[in-house]
Amino acid sequence: MNNIHNKSTIGSTVDMAIFHRIDINLYPLFIAIYEQKSISKAAQILCISQSAASHALQRLRQNLQDDLFVRAGSKMLPTPFAEQIYPVIKNALIAIQGISLQKQNFDSSMVQTLKIAVHDEIEPIIFPKLVKHFHQLDLAIQFSSIKLDRKNVVTDLATQQIDFVIDLEKNFGEKTQFEKLVQDQFVVCTQQQSMTEDIYLASPHIGVSSRRTGVLVEDIYLNRKQLSRHIFLRCQHYSTALQILSQQSQAILTIPKHILVHLQLAEGLNVFDIPVELPNLVMGMYWHKDRELNSRHKFLRSEISKIFA
Repeated sequence: MNNIHNKSTIGSTVDMAIFHRIDINLYPLFIAIYEQKSISKAAQILCISQSAASHALQRLRQNLQDDLFVRAGSKMLPTPFAEQIYPVIKNALIAIQGISLQKQNFDSSMVQTLKIAVHDEIEPIIFPKLVKHFHQLDLAIQFSSIKLDRKNVVTDLATQQIDFVIDLEKNFGEKTQFEKLVQDQFVVCTQQQSMTEDIYLASPHIGVSSRRTGVLVEDIYLNRKQLSRHIFLRCQHYSTALQILSQQSQAILTIPKHILVHLQLAEGLNVFDIPVELPNLVMGMYWHKDRELNSRHKFLRSEISKIFA
């Protein structure tokens, strides 16, 4: 296909005559393919068949006289022209969406689903309160707790695979917004009968992380104070760590207080305030900036905030 791009002069008037050749419904498909790098995933997001998406892409290619996307293995990668027009189309669609939503009367009964990505250790803190709150509002919502994938947070939010992420405060980039929900603090769990800084640093520790490698958040702050501890076991779940504590008389587990109260504590285990200075943990919800003015999204954010106020 020939890549022909006619230069147009920038003016203050709109040429109405060309709009009979423009199908605006093709442009959300362009954005979805660009962001997902996949026709099938774009079709899924737009709730159309893959065949319909392929035909629509072909029409858009003809209209814009450019291939727009080329296949590279399993991905559809944008052409230079597609990269050039992506931000223009995205901003235009956001502007049109904003106008259409301004005068709409929002009805909370229209909310049918709520999809939240959350780490499985945090899920017991969030979802019982979440379900109870929305059921009290008499809303028939289908809830989805989705395994948190921190590498794809922005993409999943942008493509509406999820509505929110609930996680510890961190930097997911300028495309996300954050609101604090819960402040937590670390405590120490062990069979030992007392806890001092010397005991804490000298004892064997269990570390908990879902990541294969990397320094734990506690150790980041200990290292800044030129302190260190010996981790003899690194596991994925606090519930596992608590079971092992009951077998190891000297072992220590550092755990967020809000998580501990949702877990079963074996007889003989003691809980102490942490004897070294560690910062409080801040947990909150993240959403994509493009949803900021969306009425449905604003309603959900407001209600989730009320739960943890």
